[in-house]
Amino acid sequence: MALHTEKTSTGLEANLAAALTYLVGFVTGAIFLVVEKENRFVRFHAMQSTLVFAAIVLIDILLQIVPILGALVVVFLVIPASAVLWLVLMYKAYQGEEFKLPFIGDIAAQRI
Repeated sequence: MALHTEKTSTGLEANLAAALTYLVGFVTGAIFLVVEKENRFVRFHAMQSTLVFAAIVLIDILLQIVPILGALVVVFLVIPASAVLWLVLMYKAYQGEEFKLPFIGDIAAQRI
């Protein structure tokens, strides 16, 4: 496991920048995709953040269409699972790990 402590074009260490891509979900992911032009490690995490959290927002919207049951699923399943996933992704990125989620991680790796 590489620590990725080199500086990026943003001036941040790569592991910190990668962790920050997850901070505000797809928003910070998209920002880092725009501002970080060189570092592949940071760009991978930015793309994965953008894709996974956009998918979670889409799932949330679709579930809200279903009265009562959809809201219960969001509150008791989607939100807690998203929070845990968010923490794990930030931790793994900060540790310097290119942690790929199934399916979305492969798409992110191909698109950077």
